Amino acid sequence: MSGPLSPLIENYLREAGFWHVATIGWGYKLDPKLISALIKSWRPETHTFHLPCEVICYGLLGAISDNIYGGRIQMG
Repeated sequence: MSGPLSPLIENYLREAGFWHVATIGWGYKLDPKLISALIKSWRPETHTFHLPCEVICYGLLGAISDNIYGGRIQMG
């Protein structure tokens, strides 16, 4: 981000545990909609993002595989 954030946005980022990520991009243009989507998908109990991909997998493969490991799908 090119400059200081509004205190309102800063408070939301801190509350979501996402402030440190927002400060990584100082000086770079970031997409506020992308940040909002990432905050909504953040799971503080596991410190990971939950990015639902089952619909995409089903649309591309016609089925949802039981062999999804992280970002990989094991295929035979």
